[in-house]
Amino acid sequence: MSKTAVVFSSVYYKHNTGKKHPESAKRLGIIVNELKKGKLSKSKNWQFVKPTKASIADVRLVHDYQYIKFIESVCRSGGGILDVGDTVASPESYEVALYAVGGTLKAVDLIMEKHFENAFALVRPPGHHAEKFRAMGFCIFNNVAIAAKYLLEKFGLKRIAILDIDAHHGNGTQRTFYETNKVLYISIHQDPRDFPGTGFINEVGQENGLGYTVNIPLPFRTNDHIYLKALQEIVTPIINEYKPEFLLISAGLDGHYADPVGELSLSMLCYQKIFDATVGIASKICDGRIVSVLEGGYSLRFVGKIAAVAVARMS
Repeated sequence: MSKTAVVFSSVYYKHNTGKKHPESAKRLGIIVNELKKGKLSKSKNWQFVKPTKASIADVRLVHDYQYIKFIESVCRSGGGILDVGDTVASPESYEVALYAVGGTLKAVDLIMEKHFENAFALVRPPGHHAEKFRAMGFCIFNNVAIAAKYLLEKFGLKRIAILDIDAHHGNGTQRTFYETNKVLYISIHQDPRDFPGTGFINEVGQENGLGYTVNIPLPFRTNDHIYLKALQEIVTPIINEYKPEFLLISAGLDGHYADPVGELSLSMLCYQKIFDATVGIASKICDGRIVSVLEGGYSLRFVGKIAAVAVARMS
């Protein structure tokens, strides 16, 4: 049995954002090409698995029904802009977004049913900015948030941890779980004043969720040393104390120094250490159960190599 499933389908290429949009099908193609033809191609420790399509009921675990129908309507009418300007839908985007959710849930099922130890959901469109009633930041449906709700409701788990390593704060995921202690949400991200305007250190949850949201905003151009120090001294102890039954990673790869959208200055080695750390945490606490889900990452030169590093460390 291979250790790691990489959930992917060419259906994800059909979400057409336009030639100049950073969240393009090309970035996914580069990742797939690196996995198929790079150093990992001969490894038997991982394998591709096809996604299934999510149901409306799955998406409604997080999103309002009228919002879902709005997305469907926009796409059926030819596509368009879904928010204030940067989230684009093409005619195929509704269907593709259902497969993005479905691919993430497929990854969860594969782990919970013990077919694989862990998984990387290589999906698009990304999800962590999407909120209950709106698209935002290239995101249509919140894949990771839906996966967490799915774990709670289908499998009856009591404690899920989400670690968001995207360069931008995952406002949608935070808002979904802000009032519950069943999901611990931790985000390490760049200064959020520019975008998305959430993710400050005083945002810590409320009611039953008080203390279960942890934000670690970092200055622009933060390097490996500071980032890894935050991971080691803040993130790891908190997750260890929480003792989650499952670890979800919002795997934004846009913290790399060459990324044209993110404004951190992380190296390839830093990503290796991030995934080494998360695999180590999961092995110790939750039987190695991790699903990483692709979020950002827009450097066409480096995104394939970073994703390959993630799969290599997971497998």
